[in-house]
Parts: sequence; structure tokens; C-alpha cells
Amino acid sequence: MNNGVFPWEIPVFFRKNRVFRVYLGGKLLDEFVGAEGEDGNFPEEWICSAVRAINPGHTDPLEGISLRAEDGMPFDVLLAENKKEYLGEREDLGVLVKFLDSAIRLPMQVHPTRDFSKKHFGSPYGKAESWIILDTRENACIYFGFKDEIDKTDFEELVRKSEADKDAMTTVVNRVPVKAGDVFFVDAGVIHAIGAGCLILEVQEPTDFTIQPEHFCGDYKLSDREMYLGLSSDTALDCFNYELFGESVLSSGKKIPKIEYRDDNLLIESLIGKEDTPCFSVKRFTLNSGSFNLDIPASIWVCTEGEGILTGESFKKEIKRGDYFFLPFAASGKICAEATNGLTLVACIGG
Repeated sequence: MNNGVFPWEIPVFFRKNRVFRVYLGGKLLDEFVGAEGEDGNFPEEWICSAVRAINPGHTDPLEGISLRAEDGMPFDVLLAENKKEYLGEREDLGVLVKFLDSAIRLPMQVHPTRDFSKKHFGSPYGKAESWIILDTRENACIYFGFKDEIDKTDFEELVRKSEADKDAMTTVVNRVPVKAGDVFFVDAGVIHAIGAGCLILEVQEPTDFTIQPEHFCGDYKLSDREMYLGLSSDTALDCFNYELFGESVLSSGKKIPKIEYRDDNLLIESLIGKEDTPCFSVKRFTLNSGSFNLDIPASIWVCTEGEGILTGESFKKEIKRGDYFFLPFAASGKICAEATNGLTLVACIGG
């Protein structure tokens, strides 16, 4: 307790949490947060994360877990030891948020539904996810949904071809150019890949389950474990929903922000809502001047533009683009965000 304020009555800030991936990227992310850098194998920042990363061969039990800034306490431990104060009636955080910067095309992949995860991974969560495009390099794109109808047998043949032809699968998946501000919802079962040149804020269910049956990620040869997460290829390929193809997949995946409130100073938008998925929701607050109260309990907040100040009882902290924090259940309504140079905050909430 500090000056009569309990630690769960103020936002939680964390140390930087860059996570290893086999694909290259990260330079655009460094520039976004005001640093110099270069592309490498740490292209993701896991934000307020209570989820361990799946990296075969890595043994760090805290890989992917965020550490509290002042004392290095792992976030999953903090939540477990102060569940009511930080989460209220929630069983867990229910969401994972990331910055992700791809310098190359990622492998074609799919994420499991909750039923598939429960059966094969013993997890109540699948990995439905959403993307907010923050910045791009030249010719940035994503790959989203099968172009035409395809069955599992034909897809298995493409998996075999991908060992000799790294672009074999791109011929059957929609290529979609993207720009900053675009928003997508990627439901479990939909084939997809992030193309080269995308800096993304990704909001998803809290797992790291990815089936990626291409044999290569750039020049890196994927192992069977990295492709199929310990499942047989036959079982893993059942994770794809072969009935999702054509224009209908694209039209359902591309999202238009819905205005919830607007005045001269504040715009509140729903980016991902209950009508899109029960798994999580995403709201964006754009503040030109003045202030507003943060009143979404047990939520993750990311500053995607501008500068501002957070204030509460015996608490004050400046924030800028690239900063993020967790708002505990007990702190909801007690913290005020003020714009000093415009301010955009994205709030991410578990389902």
C-alpha cells in the first residue's frame, strides 16, 4: 500500500516483454515505440500477458509471461494471489494482446476452436483473434480465407507441395492489401497468414495454439512439432474449416468500427464486439483534449497514438504511443486519462 492506496487500485505497468519467434521482424515495432532497431527473431511484444509462449526447445518457464515493472513479479502469479482485487468475478484474464511486426510472410496457419482445444490440448480456450493494423511497409498484405472451395485431400497435397514450393499455398488463399487503421476478425478455423510488412495490434484468446502446415517460414524449415503441435498431421488438418471460402469470408472478416459515443473531444468506437465473437471485445478511445475515466474493469489498455497522463488518488503517470497497462477490477472508475498531445487508447477485454 502506498499513501493509503492499495496496489490493485492503480494501473499495473510491466517490463518490456519481447518474445522469440522463428520469423523475422521487429524493426517497425521498434520505430513505433520510439526506439532504433532492426529486424530479428524477437518481432513480438506480449502485452500484459499471463500466457506462456510455445517455442519448442525453449525451457524458460516465464517465456511470454509479463513481469511487473517495479519488482519483476510474473503477471500470472500476481493475478492468482490477488484474484478478486485484480479480476473481480472473472476466473482468468480471458485475453492475450500482442504487438506483432512481420518483415516476411508468416506460414499459412489456422487456430483451433474451443471444442478442438478442449479435446486435443486440454484447454478451455481456442484462438480466435483480431488484428488492428497500426503501420505498414511497402506492399503490405494479409492472406485470409480460401479463394475457392477446397477439401482436405486437396489441401494435404498442397502441404506436400509446400516443401519444394514455398509459395504453393498462396495460390489458394485470398491476398488482401492492408493499410493503417484496418481491422480484421480472424475466427478459429479460418486459414490465414500475416504478410510481409504489417505492424499489428493483435487481440486474441489467451493461448499460443497455431497449426501451420507449410514446411517453411521464410528460409527456416519447420519441424513437425512446430507445424502440428504434437498432433498427427491428419488430426491437425481437421482444425481447418474447409467450408469457409470466397468473398463471404473476406466480408465477414473485415470490420468497420462502430461509433458508441462522440462529442467534440472524445470518440469511443467498438472495434470487435459481442456480435463478432463471445471470446473478447475491443474498444478504441480517441481523445483530442480533456479527459475521461477508465471504467472497464480487468482490462488491458494500449496507447496507439499521442501522449497523455493517467491520474488517480496518489497516482500520476505520463504515457505515450507504445505504452500499455492493466486496469485492475478494483481500479475501474478510479483512474482518469487526460490528453496532452492527442491520445488514443485501445481497451481489450476478455469474453
